Amino acid sequence: MSLIAFFGGIEAGMIYALVALGVLISFRILDFPDLTADGSFPLGAVVFAVCVGLGMNPWLACLAGAAAGACAGVVTAWLNVSLKILPLLASILVMVALYSVNLRITGGTPNLPLINAPSVFSSFVADDYSNQFWVQPLIIAGFVVVAKLLLDWFFNTKTGLAMRATGVNARMAKSQGVATSKMIVLGMAISNGLIALGGALFAQTTGSADLASGIGTIVIGLAAVIIGENLLSSKRIVLITLSAIIGAIVYRLLISFALGNSFLQSIGVRPTDLNLITAILVVIALRLPMIKRALKRKQTS
Repeated sequence: MSLIAFFGGIEAGMIYALVALGVLISFRILDFPDLTADGSFPLGAVVFAVCVGLGMNPWLACLAGAAAGACAGVVTAWLNVSLKILPLLASILVMVALYSVNLRITGGTPNLPLINAPSVFSSFVADDYSNQFWVQPLIIAGFVVVAKLLLDWFFNTKTGLAMRATGVNARMAKSQGVATSKMIVLGMAISNGLIALGGALFAQTTGSADLASGIGTIVIGLAAVIIGENLLSSKRIVLITLSAIIGAIVYRLLISFALGNSFLQSIGVRPTDLNLITAILVVIALRLPMIKRALKRKQTS
């Protein structure tokens, strides 16, 4: 793997670390199977593109994209807590609806180019782009670090602990006076806000806001969370969020290695096999805990 490919993997890993943190909140903290991510990721991208096109500062445009994703998460939670629609079905409904919403935002085109548009990297990248390969990952890492620190702080507050209790046992939490419905709405808003922020940053690194960029987002987020849990298993929230970030980076580096490996290329592996490679990595990650238990049993026997 070349140095450029390595930094490219780090860059993508940092973007999907935001997605992983969002998926961590919905799937692990709230125990809410949420497929809204496949719609909120491109939602953040297209909202960013439109806002920048209207002359908004790119940093504020990123926040606007995250806010739009948070709204999508609120709608999913509302369908569940108010209309009593099953969590999985509620998220599928919002995901499907968001495709049309995203098309409305873009004016009917599935792709908005951002080649000459300002971005959060514009002030830091040299005119000849000589430092782009390491500056962009560094700035994205700043977003990830801030998001992680804020989540670590939040989940140790009274509201954050109430949200964690809601995910562990909603009935017990409700009997203790926790407004579980509000916790679900808030958690889903934060989750999809982070995912949409990842989408806004992804659009800036690729030079376009594409509606197809959201396909498989939830699978990537789950893969990152599962890989991270196997690499760094802990019940402390500081380490749980760190494991999601590490999982996302490792996942993207594995993808970069698989797509750039000469041996794998010689046997027919192509960039078009990205989703297949993702599925295989998820299967391996899901099997890792069982493999670990089997090895421990052999060592003790």
